[in-house]
Amino acid sequence: MANGKRFAQIPMSKCMRDICKEEDYAFLNSLGKQDKSPEDNTFQESEWQDKKEERVHRRQEREQLEREQQLEIEEQRKKKHEKWKSHVAELAVQREAIHAKLHRLREFRDFQKKVLLQDLGQDPGSTDETINHLLMRL
Repeated sequence: MANGKRFAQIPMSKCMRDICKEEDYAFLNSLGKQDKSPEDNTFQESEWQDKKEERVHRRQEREQLEREQQLEIEEQRKKKHEKWKSHVAELAVQREAIHAKLHRLREFRDFQKKVLLQDLGQDPGSTDETINHLLMRL
C-alpha cells in the first residue's frame, strides 16, 4: 500500500485509480505464481532464444549497413580526390599555356623594337626613352 500513498498526489480519476489497482494486483499475483510447468519454461527459453537470434540478426544488418556506408564514403572521397587531381592537372596545363603565350608576346615585343629601331635608323643595341614610349603606345 506504500504505492497508494506515494502516488496519491498524482491527479487521477477514481476510475483510473481502480484500474491501476487492478493491474497492480494482477501483476503481484503473477509474481506469486512462480511454479510454472516445464512446457512454459521451454516455451520461454525458445522465445528468449528467438529474441536473441533476432537481436543478433539486427546487429549484423546494422554492421552491414555501416560497412556499405563506409565503402560509399570512401568511393566519394576517391572521386573527389580524382576530380581534384584532374583540376590541378588542368590548371598546370593552363599555366604552361599562359607562360608560352607570355614568351611569344615578349619575342614579338622584341621583334617590334628591333623593326622600329631599324626604321628610325638607330643602333639595335641602344635603348632610348622615345622608343620605349612609342612601343608603349603600340
